[in-house]
Amino acid sequence: MLLDLLRARLHQGHRTSRFPDEEPALPTRFRGRPALDGARCRDGCRACIASCPTQALTAGPGPLALDLGRCLFCADCVDACPEGAITFTQDFRLAERARARLVARSAGAADPGERALALSGELRRLFGRSLKLRVVSAGGCNGCEADVNVLGTVVFDLGRFGIQYVASPRHADGLLVTGPVTANMREALRRTYDAVPEPRIVIAVGACAISGGPYVDHAEAHGGADSTVPVDLYVPGCPPHPFTILEGLIGLLGRGGHAGGARPASPTSPTSPTSPTGPTGPTDGAAP
Repeated sequence: MLLDLLRARLHQGHRTSRFPDEEPALPTRFRGRPALDGARCRDGCRACIASCPTQALTAGPGPLALDLGRCLFCADCVDACPEGAITFTQDFRLAERARARLVARSAGAADPGERALALSGELRRLFGRSLKLRVVSAGGCNGCEADVNVLGTVVFDLGRFGIQYVASPRHADGLLVTGPVTANMREALRRTYDAVPEPRIVIAVGACAISGGPYVDHAEAHGGADSTVPVDLYVPGCPPHPFTILEGLIGLLGRGGHAGGARPASPTSPTSPTSPTGPTGPTDGAAP
């Protein structure tokens, strides 16, 4: 039995991703950062806006804009747009420190400036080598929770960056929140946050935890984590791909492969609107 296990392990070879030193291999159907081309839009056309289930798209006054905090990456807007003004690229680097920076705009919009994820000097000194997180599912569907949990597997190996999930908030440095913060979970989230020793951080993972996702404006949901606790990092997606979450976490600690968590300079190719695509978080084929 033991020899069989050893043979199987040798046959499997090295399975841990080399990210961030090397770019991860993502499935062709992966939907990453959207690319908007407002110049293609017909005057008065609002087909993409009408198709969006979470009102993530807006147009006028000003250029076409898409709020990644609300976006489900469902591609209904891609199918609805007659001019092909919206495509999804393979750029998985979606996490941001500020909620306002989650809004993607078409060409001609004001430059939002350089992307910077890293914590301030003192917090980075405290958490940069060891970060303990208490995961709180505040009414989620288990989609984001599954991709948060898979970071502990051999492919992603979150522990090699000094990041671990803990069972008690009193042992944690911060919270990782998923779900839209339902009425039944709001007090639990607040109490869990209060139990974390200061200084503490909060990471909102997924569209639900950022804006309420498909439950936005629902009477029993409170529109995401920052309705109840202050948020330090937003990771959009429905659900976010594990590499999107991982890139945000290590970028927050100032340990990304690209300085400050910046995206590569080379452009990424868009996903074909006609190809069969899944949500931002398909993990099949993601492992190198």
